[in-house]
Amino acid sequence: MMDWYGGMWWWMMFGGLFMLVFWGGIIALIIWGVKKLVERSGSGAGQGRDPLDIAKERYARGEISKEEFAQIKKDLS
Repeated sequence: MMDWYGGMWWWMMFGGLFMLVFWGGIIALIIWGVKKLVERSGSGAGQGRDPLDIAKERYARGEISKEEFAQIKKDLS
């Protein structure tokens, strides 16, 4: 007759270690997910930016024409 559950004492040792690693990983994933959600919701596009700066960027990227930029500039003044 073997001691420690038929010679499987190492399963008990590694079972406890595996349980710690498993739950540590689950907790780490939850923390990572919450952090990503908070980062995404906190960085809204255009929050606190000057409308004229946004128009300048759009004009520089070619999204709006010179006339549209002039009209936006006139409307904001």
